[in-house]
Parts: sequence; C-alpha cells; structure tokens
Amino acid sequence: METFLEQRPRLLGLAYRMLGSAAEAEDVVQDAYLRWSRSGPVEVPAAWLTTVVTHLCLNRLASARNRRERYVGPWLPEPVLTGGGALGPLETAEQRESVSMGVLVLLERLTPAERAVLILREAFGHPHREIARVLGVDEAHSRQLHRRARARVGEPRRRYEADREHHRRVVERFLAAAGDGDVAALERLLAEDVTVWADGGGGRAARRPVEGRDRVARYLRGMWSRVEAARARFETAEVNGETAVLVWHGSALTAVLAVEVAGGRIDAVRFVLNPDKLAYAAAQAAM
Repeated sequence: METFLEQRPRLLGLAYRMLGSAAEAEDVVQDAYLRWSRSGPVEVPAAWLTTVVTHLCLNRLASARNRRERYVGPWLPEPVLTGGGALGPLETAEQRESVSMGVLVLLERLTPAERAVLILREAFGHPHREIARVLGVDEAHSRQLHRRARARVGEPRRRYEADREHHRRVVERFLAAAGDGDVAALERLLAEDVTVWADGGGGRAARRPVEGRDRVARYLRGMWSRVEAARARFETAEVNGETAVLVWHGSALTAVLAVEVAGGRIDAVRFVLNPDKLAYAAAQAAM
C-alpha cells in the first residue's frame, strides 16, 4: 500500500494527461490499485504500474474520442487545481506545459499510441527503450510514433520560471479590467489574434470560438456585465500548472478561466462552464 501511495500522484498525472478527465483518471488509478493488490511480488513497481495505467487509458481513449465527436460546442479538459501537487511534480517547463489546457486540446489530434508516447517521453522523461516495453512495440516504432506526434501538435512553447510571475500579473490585470468594464485596458492586454473557447457542454456558452481582439473584448465585457457575474466572486488559483481564474456564486464553482499568454499579451482564453467538468476542481477547493 505504501509503495502504491508513493506512486499515486505520478500515476494520476499520467492518466489525466492521457484522458483529459480527472474523474476518469481517478477511476483508472483505482483500477490499477485493485490489480496491484491482487498481483504477486513486482520487481520494479514504478514500471509495472506505469504499464498498467497506460494500457487502461489506451482502452478508454477510443470510447472517449467517440463521446467528444458528439460533444456540443468546444471540448475542453476538466480543470484541476495543481498548487497542491495533485498531478505529481510540475517542476519543469515541460511538465507544466503538458498539463496546460492548450496542450491537452492539441493532444486530441493524436492517435492513442501517439499520445502515450508523447506524454511518456516529454512529460515523464522515459527513454524510448522503456516506452517501447510499456507499449509492446520495438524501439524504432516508439521513435517513429514520437516524431509523428510532435509533427501533429507542433513544437511546444518554452516557458521559463520568470514567465510564471509575469503570467500571474497579466491574469490579475485581465481580471481587474474585465471586472471594471475597462474595455480599453482589456484590449491592450489582448493579442490581435486572440481566441476564446467556452465549454458549456451544450449549455450557457458560445458554441463556436470567438476570434480577434475587438470581438473578444466585446464578448468578455458582455459576460462580465451580466447580473450573474455582478454577484460572482472571482479568485486566482493555479490550475493545470498556471494561474487561472475561479468564478464562484456562493459556495458553487461556476466557471474556470484558463488564460494563455504569449509575447506579453493574452492569446487565448478557455472558459470551462460545464458543471460536470467543474465538480473535481470544486471538490479540491473544498478540501
């Protein structure tokens, strides 16, 4: 039990990156524990558990893709509060980048095998020799899957430790400008080609992305001017490795805003409004 508990945050981080769903990741890790408890002595527990969790996720990804193809409006991952280490260590730029909303959306372009290789290689630093053993392929095939995955999602944006403080300040300025109705200040924070995605699961959200500085500024100002927003409480927290905005109505978490910054300006905002996707983060916040 102690060995499994030591591995649990890393396993949850792996499953979450694979599935984009914290609730499903928890189910996978619990299933892995049941298999662990029934197994005999394991020579290398970390490797055994990594293999089990990876294959459990691969089994789920086909049905997950079918559900997402039928999803109404933009699909975004479930947000996770990461300040307490829920998804394992986020000590490097690569680890933080790999749980960001933007990257998790890009991973949806990949086949399950490509996704597994990319995550195991770039988020967890496994050599291709080990990845090949996990997936049951040869090392050359693992390298090929990695090259194909990298080509399909593009090169990651490198973020450095100093950028985290700058990102936090930009998010706070964004929140203040939107809350004050200061459209001019809001527009100054936005990149010309900024895009907003809102995941409401078919409910209260734009069903298509909103693009361009002017349209995004009007959209954000409109959202903040609603009666519901006037009664809301806003706070910042670390979500998916970066500073984000939590929106509360009383004790209910009603939205999470993931704000992406590049070149000193906001180039993407992702709203998670679907109540089902907010349940995990709400439970974390209540602990």
